[in-house]
Amino acid sequence: MKRIGMLTSGGDCQALNPAMRGVAKALFNSGEDVEIYGFLDGYQGLIYSRFRLLNYADFTGILTKGGTFLGSSRTPFKTIREPGPDGIDKVAAMKQTYHKLSLDCLVILGGNGTHKTANLLREEGLHVITLPKTIDNDLWGTNMTFGFQSAVNVATNAIDCIHTTAASHGRVFIVEVMGHKVGWLTLNAGMAGGADIILIPEIPYDIDKIAKKIKQRNAHGSQFTILAVAEGAISKEDAALSKKEYKKKMLKIRKEFPSVSYEIADKLAKKTGCDVRVTVPGHTQRGGAPCPYDRVFASRLGAEAGELILNGEYGFMVGYQNREIVKIPLEEVAGKLKMVPPDASIIKEAKLLGISFGD
Repeated sequence: MKRIGMLTSGGDCQALNPAMRGVAKALFNSGEDVEIYGFLDGYQGLIYSRFRLLNYADFTGILTKGGTFLGSSRTPFKTIREPGPDGIDKVAAMKQTYHKLSLDCLVILGGNGTHKTANLLREEGLHVITLPKTIDNDLWGTNMTFGFQSAVNVATNAIDCIHTTAASHGRVFIVEVMGHKVGWLTLNAGMAGGADIILIPEIPYDIDKIAKKIKQRNAHGSQFTILAVAEGAISKEDAALSKKEYKKKMLKIRKEFPSVSYEIADKLAKKTGCDVRVTVPGHTQRGGAPCPYDRVFASRLGAEAGELILNGEYGFMVGYQNREIVKIPLEEVAGKLKMVPPDASIIKEAKLLGISFGD
């Protein structure tokens, strides 16, 4: 009998359900006796022993559903060793739940913070397999994360929709794209949506160069400009500050502007005289049904995770490298961000297309 625990932690995204379905189907179809326990609301379910025994029917009809049927929550890694308000030792409680159920393995679906905690549990002696979930595509060790392509589709659609109204009114439009500290989502959605200017955290921008690009477009007869701006975009001036100085400055600026896009819009309106508007698709980028690519991709990752469990191979993240599904030691993944290299070929090619990065 194989006893498997499963949880989804951190922010939700598309294709969590297909990934869990992939794991379950691989296990149930193996011919072995299997029990799968689903922990509710991420690590909170593991800490407080909130779970339910899942059967084959629980994984039927969920391939096309977004979100996670187990629920999710954030349990910050930086405080994982600190007792909560109720005084519970979170790590000890998770280990206790694992052993109480006599689990053979814990399958954890999540992003960067989730993987840090997963690796900690591995170090504590638990058998762990992880799957790379995040719309940010910023997990080290895998070329792709599930949820990313679906989010690109949503963000691209937002930019597509803005194009018609921007052209009709001759406006400058900023579409703020999610992505946390990296620019993969903004870069891909910006290129797919035909953005004229793309601002990502990895390439600090010069506001004067952005204004110059807008004026050049106007002079050439293009009466509108589309900017795809990452939520973590940063100016060259701010990038030169220390972390402490930058945090102090942001606390002051965010009292006036809710996000970087509104700050940029205010500056561009003053420098160009253009009518500048901001659109924030926000959490729609994490919602809705997974796209076909993500359904297939997440299913493949889940199936591979199931095979690792059947073979007794633990301590890995199932990832994607060079168009193949691979296993990466968890200790090599945890705590590392996959940034967009400023000299990446996709950046060079974007610039050849005339896209400005404000640098």
